[in-house]
Amino acid sequence: MKCSIEGCPGEYGTGTVMHTVRHHGQVIVIDHVPAEVCAVCGDVLLRPETVRRIEVLLEEQNQPASTVPLYEYA
Repeated sequence: MKCSIEGCPGEYGTGTVMHTVRHHGQVIVIDHVPAEVCAVCGDVLLRPETVRRIEVLLEEQNQPASTVPLYEYA
């Protein structure tokens, strides 16, 4: 599928991304999220079923696989 970003000549291909979201005041990073990624500009599209799965993961509030430091740009 052609990239939806105006002027980008790229095509979307199947890949995985690291998805970051703020949920209840916490920054949550979910790795290995399936996505369609433009080979030229890097634009990312998530399928509706992937978004629903992320929502379920966030509501389950399981312990994360690991934690990382969070730096703020002052």
